[in-house]
Amino acid sequence: MIDPWGSVTVDYEKLIEQFGIKPFADFIEEIEIPHHLMARGIIFGQRDYGRILKSMIEGKPFAVVSGMMPSGKMHIGHKMIVDQLIWYQKKGANIYIPIADMEAYSARSVDFETSKELAVSEYITNYIALGLDLEKKNISTYLQSENKTVGDLAYTLAKKVTFNEMKAIYGFHGSTNIAHLYVPLIQVADILHPQLEECGGPKPSVVPVGPDQDPHIRLTRDIAERFKSKFKFIPPSSTYHRFITGLTGDKMSSSKPNTAIFLSDSPEIAEKKIKSAKTGGRDSLDEQRKLGGIPEVCTVYELVLYHLEPSPKKLTELYKSCKSGNIMCGECKKNVAEMIKDFLNDFAKKREKSKDIAQKILEREPKC
Repeated sequence: MIDPWGSVTVDYEKLIEQFGIKPFADFIEEIEIPHHLMARGIIFGQRDYGRILKSMIEGKPFAVVSGMMPSGKMHIGHKMIVDQLIWYQKKGANIYIPIADMEAYSARSVDFETSKELAVSEYITNYIALGLDLEKKNISTYLQSENKTVGDLAYTLAKKVTFNEMKAIYGFHGSTNIAHLYVPLIQVADILHPQLEECGGPKPSVVPVGPDQDPHIRLTRDIAERFKSKFKFIPPSSTYHRFITGLTGDKMSSSKPNTAIFLSDSPEIAEKKIKSAKTGGRDSLDEQRKLGGIPEVCTVYELVLYHLEPSPKKLTELYKSCKSGNIMCGECKKNVAEMIKDFLNDFAKKREKSKDIAQKILEREPKC
């Protein structure tokens, strides 16, 4: 059982075998200029992605749904979702970004006022600074608690879901609060409501997630089938990306500052974190010169792979230099620290310019 709200260690191969997730690599050759997260195998799995690819190729409507739960600071691992949304926005997708304030309340005890403030000052501001255009007409950002369409749909869908089913999927038990029990149905409604008639009618949709969120996807697909005759829902597609490893070797987490580079970190703080990060180096310099490093388990190399080096050629050169022992961990850390400092310096300027725009985003009426 996967807990979407807990700390999980994911066996990616087992996930594919046990839950029927298919390799994303099956589609990579058909995608014109794939996102680097796709090309580098970081997006590793998918369900029914062929529907999305067909829509992109034929220029037909499709939706992308990706929520944010405002319960802490954004770290660089969260950037993966924003990067994908930017790519899909350029492909002409209708994008929906539910702010999961109801989930934050039920699962993290974050009150609604705090959720809204955090969503604007942290998440929405950062999304804009990272390059997502939240002012476009084909994008909708809304608070779950304020979207009546989503709330009404969740109540309708709940009619065909039992407690035993929720218990089997999420491990809910007798002491689970009712708000927490209900909030997955709000998320199902978030995902399915772009297909309502008032939102343009049934259309392929995709939800890019980490594998810990797959229980929500499976529940949504099942419910979509149960209400197919009433709403003509198309079961949503999904893609799955690998988690970026925390700097200590554990999962990167907002609740563990030493594991993460936060988007609000100063360049100096980020540099210190990089210099103390776990690498794939050998026990001694002589051994590393002889045997080479192990970039596959290096958290510093992972930062470069996921976020810092757009050039495939330069990335390959770094990988080979590490494997051959031509570069030592100290030199690599120094280089990557400069890269992250450049990124954060530039990002801080963009973030300042984004604050005024962010304040106005939730004042707009949701698309539907």
